[in-house]
Amino acid sequence: MVTVLLVDTHCHLDVPAFDADRDVVLERARQAGVVAFVLIGFSPDNWDRALALAERTPGMVVALGVHPNEADRFDTATERRLRELLRHPLVRAVGEIGLDYHWKTVEPATQQRVFRRQLELAQEYDLPIVLHQREAHEDLLTILSAHQRPLRGVMHCFTGDSALAQRFLELGLHLGIGGVVTYRNAQALHEAVRDMPLERMLLETDAPYLAPVPHRGKRNEPAFLRFVLATVAQLRGTSEQEVACRTTRNARQLFRISTVTLLDTKELDNTASSIGESDR
Repeated sequence: MVTVLLVDTHCHLDVPAFDADRDVVLERARQAGVVAFVLIGFSPDNWDRALALAERTPGMVVALGVHPNEADRFDTATERRLRELLRHPLVRAVGEIGLDYHWKTVEPATQQRVFRRQLELAQEYDLPIVLHQREAHEDLLTILSAHQRPLRGVMHCFTGDSALAQRFLELGLHLGIGGVVTYRNAQALHEAVRDMPLERMLLETDAPYLAPVPHRGKRNEPAFLRFVLATVAQLRGTSEQEVACRTTRNARQLFRISTVTLLDTKELDNTASSIGESDR
């Protein structure tokens, strides 16, 4: 039997919510089979902090970008600094970037301009993108559709239906599935998870946010990725091992996580090949 090994492809372990017990949280994650992490540096204020944490944490890589709710901070100096940091060997993506019309803290025009610019940076540095959207999927898709393809990246925290999933998939993107999939009322997402190809799915926590059932409403952490895994496997009528194997390989390829050295990657690839015939 192959050990179930996971990658948390979207987490914020550098934030103050983990200051009191970060090492314990990381150990719980490893005990739960989460062997690698994509840490999201979404603000100029936490870029250095995120990189410092990744440098001392085995199996951790970083995405850096300016979140749409901070898009008004993206000036020439910020871009210059981002360019410098994108050369860091542990930076494996630009993100999280995109559009967020929910909070109305930054004008849509500003968000769109900064989003386009960061898409250009991702292309220039040959990095995948980590996307954020809230109440803005039509504008997001319009901008992405106009950008040079193929796109590489992930629609973080995907919660839409099968039709919306297909539109992102047609652009070449992966879909990040997190704690919301465990919520009973997420029926449209449940259908999408059943329908989407497993080779384009990633698992994530968004810790400390959006904890899955049975921890909903509490601080999220990477160890809880096992609840996301279990729900996805149940929805698809397959084994947790199959979902873990495929999604871990997807993450390893997209984010170049060669540091998942805790995996026997040969065994992982062989297992993935043996179950590939049953993939949807």
